[in-house]
Amino acid sequence: MHTSTRSTKRSQVSGAASAHRLAISIPHPATRFADDDACWQAVCTRDRSADRVFYYSVRTTGVYCRPSCAARLARRENVRFHPSCDAAEEAGFRACKRCQPRAGDLQSRHAASIAKACALIESAEDMPSLEAIAAVAGLSRYHFHRVFKQHMGVTPKAYASRTRGLRLAQEIHNGATITEAIYAAGFNSTARCYAQSSGLLGMRPSAFKAHGRGTVIRFAVGLCSLGSVLVAATKDGVCAIQFGDDAETLVRELQDRFKAAELIGADASFEEWVATVIGFIERPGSTMDLPLDIRGTAFQQRVWQALTKIPCGQTASYTEIATVIGQPSAVRAVALACAANPLAVAIPCHRVVRTDRALAGYRWGIERKRALLNRELEAVSP
Repeated sequence: MHTSTRSTKRSQVSGAASAHRLAISIPHPATRFADDDACWQAVCTRDRSADRVFYYSVRTTGVYCRPSCAARLARRENVRFHPSCDAAEEAGFRACKRCQPRAGDLQSRHAASIAKACALIESAEDMPSLEAIAAVAGLSRYHFHRVFKQHMGVTPKAYASRTRGLRLAQEIHNGATITEAIYAAGFNSTARCYAQSSGLLGMRPSAFKAHGRGTVIRFAVGLCSLGSVLVAATKDGVCAIQFGDDAETLVRELQDRFKAAELIGADASFEEWVATVIGFIERPGSTMDLPLDIRGTAFQQRVWQALTKIPCGQTASYTEIATVIGQPSAVRAVALACAANPLAVAIPCHRVVRTDRALAGYRWGIERKRALLNRELEAVSP
C-alpha cells in the first residue's frame, strides 16, 4: 500500500548498552505477583493481568475472587491469597458469584466477542449501529463500547473508518475510478471521504491513485553478503530498501510500486547513500544516518514505529507488538504490517518472531532473517 505520510526522522538502532530500554519486554506474571504485597496491590488496583495467576479470599464473607473482581474492597487483615481455585476451596471458601473465578477467563470471552464485532464491521457495506454490533457481541451497548476500546485501542466508529480506508485503497488499486472507489468503500459522500483521506490513506485519493505521479525517485542496486539490495529515495528520504537475488527483479518491483513516478539511476552522490545502507547491513549496531520517507497507513506506521524500539540483538513476538501499540487482538494485522514493510533493516521487521520465539515469515526470506539476527547477536555479545 503506497500511502504518503512523510517522515524525515532518522533511523538509529541501539546496541547492547541500550538493551535495558526494550519497551516490549514483558515479565512473567508469576514473577510479578511472587509475594503477598504484590498480590494485595493487584487486588487494590483490580489488575486483570493477575487473573488466573492467583485468587484471594475474604475471611468475613467466606468467598474467594479473582484479583479483578469489582466487589467492594475488603480489609487487608481479612484477605488471604491462593494459587488456585482448588486451593481456595480446600481452605473452606466458596466461589464469588460476581466474578465467577471458575468460569472461562473474562479477557478471553471479551476477545471472542470483539472478534465477532470486528467481523460484522468488516463485512457490512454500511456502518452498523452500535446497538446492532453490541448485540452480535452479546454485550450491552455501553459495556461493549468500553470493552471494544480496551481491546482494539480505538472506538468502533474509528475501527469502521479504518476498515473503509482499507477498502478504499483496495478499490483504487483494483482500477476503480475515485468516485466508484469512494462509494464501494462505504462512504456516503465524496466530501466525507476527502475530509478523512489524509488519516486513512496518508494522502488524497487522487494522489494515491497516481502511483507516485510527479515524484522523482533515485535508485541504485548494490551487492552485500545477503545478495542484491536496492535503495531508492525521494527528495524527502529513503523510501525503499529491498533484498533480492537479482537486480532486474528488484528494479521491476520498484517500477510496479511507483508506476507513474520518474525513476532515475543513481549518480555518484546517491551511491554514498547505498554504501551507508550496505554498511548498516554488514555492521549491525552501527547508525544509518539517513532521512526516511516512510509511506504506510496510520496503523502500519504505528507498528513500524514499535519495531524501531526493539534493540539490536533482541526480538519481540507479534503478540507483544500488538500489545505495545494498544491493540492486543490485532496480531494478524501486525503480521501483515510487518510483511508490508518497504524499508528492510531500517524498520527492523526481522526482529519479530512467533510467541515461541521460532522464526516466522520474512518478506525477503527466512534465511536472510536468520542471518540478520545471528549477525546482531554476535555484534552485541561481550
